[in-house]
Amino acid sequence: MSASLTFPDLAAVVCCVGSYDPDALRVDQVQDIIACFVRSVRTAERVDIRAALGRVLAADVIAPFDVPSHDNAGMDGYALRGADLAAGGAAAPTVVGKGLAGHAYTGAVPSGACVRIMTGAVMPEGCDTVVPQEFVRLEGDVVHIPAGVLKPGDNARQRGEDLRAGQPALAVGKLLRPADIGLVASLGLPEVMVWRKLRVAFMSTGDELRSLGEPPAQGSVYDSNRYTLWAMLTRLGCDVLDLGVVRDDPALLEAALRQVCENADAVITSGGVSVGEADHLRAVMAKLGDVAFWRIAMRPGRPMAFGRIASGVHTAVLFGLPGNPVAVMVTFYAFVREALLRMMGASPKPQPLLPVRALHAIRKRPGRTEYQRAVLEAQADGGWGARTTGDQGSGILRSMSAAHGLLVLPHDQGGIDAGKMVDFLPFEGLV
Repeated sequence: MSASLTFPDLAAVVCCVGSYDPDALRVDQVQDIIACFVRSVRTAERVDIRAALGRVLAADVIAPFDVPSHDNAGMDGYALRGADLAAGGAAAPTVVGKGLAGHAYTGAVPSGACVRIMTGAVMPEGCDTVVPQEFVRLEGDVVHIPAGVLKPGDNARQRGEDLRAGQPALAVGKLLRPADIGLVASLGLPEVMVWRKLRVAFMSTGDELRSLGEPPAQGSVYDSNRYTLWAMLTRLGCDVLDLGVVRDDPALLEAALRQVCENADAVITSGGVSVGEADHLRAVMAKLGDVAFWRIAMRPGRPMAFGRIASGVHTAVLFGLPGNPVAVMVTFYAFVREALLRMMGASPKPQPLLPVRALHAIRKRPGRTEYQRAVLEAQADGGWGARTTGDQGSGILRSMSAAHGLLVLPHDQGGIDAGKMVDFLPFEGLV
């Protein structure tokens, strides 16, 4: 699909990684290699803001006017001249009018006077301060302001204090979230320029797999990986192409991957990247492109393929993930998600980790990064604790459904004692 994208030579990228060993790569080394290799799409389109959620900006959104567009009240109360406040803030101005949001007071406000004003209303000419209504005592038209509750300039929002006309409100590469959509609408802009959606194909490999609707057979299992991949990719905002289950046949595998190159920017496979006798996918991948096969120091997930495959002038980035259901999800979150965001034109930041207290001892040996499924529990001190979901086998998909997220135990970390702090990666942050 990506006939116009030029990818670097994978060998040139990996040679820049210190102590590169394809049979013993650290998680952070894999992340660095992938970040250096992938390239973003460069086709932009203009869309209605209601269709822009989850898309990536292809051009800065420029404020067409100052925000706010006028000095306005930050609270319900009384607008007055700050110079009228006595030392210490006491005053007793007389009310001469009222200003509402959308209905400004346009009369004069002489010294010693004030205007009843509501939040968001335009500040009357000459007024620069608002005293909140709950701080005053009203006697007829006289507002008694006690000392110590106000100083000049309080509770008045200045024109342009949020954005100045011509200033970027949102920068290119921004992944648009609900607040961003609201910000664009507040500027009166009905459309934005975004990069086109990334097209990602996915497939499962293995003669033992059955698709939904097919009758089970002895030794067979229903394919869950395509459905978790579909869900993760859809949530990420990709256009998806499901290639189904491809049998362990070199000709079928090659045909499927060539189809990917013609129709997608990237492909994710699950299964077939180990060194099993029936795993023909490795040979087909190597035949079609520039692909590296790794054994990563992580759990779950260890074997992985990454690189570029080609068919004629068309190319696609390839992510070959393990076949175990939990390993597929963990390797997607660890490596694929951020890479796809980069290809979408975004500037992804590492997902924030939440420090939590281990509610029981956790076994772990140094020399690999571990991602353990865990649930959170609120603690009496206001903090959070986490306990694992139990057996951490990479085929137990139910544990991923039960978990709130993953405990991330670093490469050099050993076992964790109960009560120690550990890093927690919440699933809900992985949009």
